[in-house]
Amino acid sequence: MRASPPCDSRAATSRCRQAAGVVVDRVEVAEAYVTIWVRPRAEQGTCPKCGCVSTRVHSHYERRLADAAFGGRRVLIRVLSRRFFCDNSLCPAQTFAEQIAGLTRPYARRSPLLTGMLDAIALALAGRAGARLADLLGLRTSRSTLLRRIRAMPDPEIGVVTVLGVDDFAFRRGHVYGTILINMDTHDPVDVLPDREAETLAAWLRAHPGVEVICRDRAGAYADGARTGAPDAIQTADRWHLWNNLGKYVEKTVAAHHHCLRRADPAQPAPVAGKPDRDLQQLADNAAKARAETSAIVVRTRERYAKVQALKAAGKGIKPIMRELGLAKETVRRFYRAETAEDVVATSVAGRPSKLDPYKPHLHERWNQGCTNVLELHREIAARGYRGSYGSVRDYLAPFRETRVAPPAVTKPPKVRTLTAWIMTHPDNLDSDDQLALKQALADCPHLDVLAGHVQGFAQMMLERRGDRLDDWMAKVDADDLPYLRSFTKGLRQDHAAVLNGLTLQHSSGAVEGNVNRLKMLKRQTYGRATFDLLRKRVLLTT
Repeated sequence: MRASPPCDSRAATSRCRQAAGVVVDRVEVAEAYVTIWVRPRAEQGTCPKCGCVSTRVHSHYERRLADAAFGGRRVLIRVLSRRFFCDNSLCPAQTFAEQIAGLTRPYARRSPLLTGMLDAIALALAGRAGARLADLLGLRTSRSTLLRRIRAMPDPEIGVVTVLGVDDFAFRRGHVYGTILINMDTHDPVDVLPDREAETLAAWLRAHPGVEVICRDRAGAYADGARTGAPDAIQTADRWHLWNNLGKYVEKTVAAHHHCLRRADPAQPAPVAGKPDRDLQQLADNAAKARAETSAIVVRTRERYAKVQALKAAGKGIKPIMRELGLAKETVRRFYRAETAEDVVATSVAGRPSKLDPYKPHLHERWNQGCTNVLELHREIAARGYRGSYGSVRDYLAPFRETRVAPPAVTKPPKVRTLTAWIMTHPDNLDSDDQLALKQALADCPHLDVLAGHVQGFAQMMLERRGDRLDDWMAKVDADDLPYLRSFTKGLRQDHAAVLNGLTLQHSSGAVEGNVNRLKMLKRQTYGRATFDLLRKRVLLTT
């Protein structure tokens, strides 16, 4: 490779304006490289061990430093360095190598400018993506080097945290979890813990005194850890988690009363003779329900419930059962706490749409026209797209054979999750059709009407931060026939102090949820290489 003639040293001096302690002797520009020869401007050196200034030169040597690219070319700085004698007889170092402020560091082979650029790329993009970007910028490096750079960075100083946010995240959903700690005053992460055990959090709190308020979710482990590690700190239950917990019990209640929402379509003509419409439709629904009892999902749900209850009777907890059966923790918890198998079946299959639902109006119409051949009716709806079995059609139509007249087709009720979302949404945020449908559903089922009233009361209490209403609200819930909502109030009483603080104080864990979301992005970005130490560094250092 042929070098060009040396260029004006003043151009290279502007390149090294961060290294004012050097004199540029020469610059050579080649096809792929720019090489800069520099020497120290100072005539003396300072011993790094004792601070003694020396002017006696022991020897000279050359250092090579990679620098940030210039004009699309890689830059190499060749520094003529010196080694000095230390004249302090008490110093353990007889000689020392000089360092140029802003340009060299002990054993470094990159300039501070290049090091800072690589660190920024590593934190932003991690390994492979960072290496590709660095190569485009003329900063040749490898993905492993970038990951080593992240691990070599020092942790930021934590300082005193007065308001601490605590939440968990999944390394592997349903199996392995960690804990992220957030300074709620600055919304910055202060540490990441390898698990979500109470003792781990307690140990961290003991090592970092000064925490006055702890914002957490409803997890019992965090409550125990906060109580043990910082007994004087105020614990507050996060309002979002309270609302989310309430939503789960509302959904269970809606699922338990979903059968109340079937209504006759007024556009359909009524049968002229035979049993009343409601009785006929009830018989048909019971036949469909009896067939659903033998479905794969119901059978599997009952089997899992029996296994979980057997292990519970043997004295095992949720986590050992989870590991033994290979089920998710939330699934085991649902089976573990259910009083009967019917409770689990109701919440698992209630509101689940049937393949036959879209074709029931056609079956009712054809049946009333005199077509009672089930095989023929099955063929007709199969031509329309039905993919279910003949037995489902036969069992559904069997109650109509006595009168040979089908009742009016029922209007399909809203799904459980849809109705739950309507109840949990402020009425002003629903459009007119949803408001009308919700009003009709609440009119059809008094239990759901009472449920909606309790939800509105809790929402108003939470938005206005009127924690003084909590006990009255729970008393009203306990007085009604809503067992799932009573389970919610039972959990509130077990964590009463934190819930009361959460509904009264201004502190909330919104910033924690945002950091958990960012953590998930960082974890996916280093998929396959994101061990705990690497993920922790990126979470703490990436801004």
